Amino acid sequence: MEILIQVALLIIGFIFLVKGADMFVDGASNIAYNFKIPTLIVGLTIVAFGTSAPEAAVSIAASLGGSNAISLGNVIGSNLFNILGIIGICALLGSLPVDKELLKRDFPVVLIATLVLVVIANLYGQLSRVIGILFLIAIIVYVYLMVKKAKDNPESSEVQEAKFGMGKSVIYLIIGLIGIILGAEFVVNSASFLASMFGLSDTLIGLTIVAIGTSLPELVTSLTALKKGDTGIVIGNIIGSCLFNILFILGISSAISPMPIASSLATDSIFLLIVTAIAYVFAETQDTFDRKEGLILFILFIAYMAFAIIRN
Repeated sequence: MEILIQVALLIIGFIFLVKGADMFVDGASNIAYNFKIPTLIVGLTIVAFGTSAPEAAVSIAASLGGSNAISLGNVIGSNLFNILGIIGICALLGSLPVDKELLKRDFPVVLIATLVLVVIANLYGQLSRVIGILFLIAIIVYVYLMVKKAKDNPESSEVQEAKFGMGKSVIYLIIGLIGIILGAEFVVNSASFLASMFGLSDTLIGLTIVAIGTSLPELVTSLTALKKGDTGIVIGNIIGSCLFNILFILGISSAISPMPIASSLATDSIFLLIVTAIAYVFAETQDTFDRKEGLILFILFIAYMAFAIIRN
């Protein structure tokens, strides 16, 4: 009975996370639109952070609770699911063009951030508070430069009409944050319980169940954009999320509590770097992901999940 209760709480936690993130983005975006903030800036900041909010909430809660393996596993697993799972699924459904500016600027930044994580994981074996603070400074600088570039770009003058007023926007923002926080608590506590009950490691739980569950907003956002024909949003959403996961989430989590890195997660970070490089090469060769490349990425994701489970 206890197991069924914990599984139910885990599912409820994921629902709270996804719906909370959705309401948070709607509330924050409409507050920005009420202040006449350009659409591009809102996308680069609020939406990018909003879709990563579940990962942030879970990782911070895990870090505060001493479950660092869940926190780091969640980030590595989420990025793997973003690149292999989401891009793979979306490319299988239709060709995905990649913006040339994103290829020149944002994709290489994600590669560099992942490389830095690999070096730290395999040479130092720990994310210290100093490294966490440096990660946070890096994401702040990155967002600042993106916002500055958006302001200097004439296209950034486009401002979307707010769907509702300030009062409702603030209510959405608050309810969304509450949902994210409660969902994170449910997910971390239930996942830790189930891991111990079934003899699974926190690392495996973080890499698989928690990572996929907290990446649902990115998956839903990408599939919705694909359905609407906004294919350019898909890759931008994924790349932005991957960067926020490494620099912001690991940054704030390790700033709260230094994070020792298990050897298995150090190995996983190398695999993450390899698949990120593969995805970059796929995108660079023809400025798009086709169905064949999508299939390769998705097969790699299934193979990795199988490996993580067997390794446990």
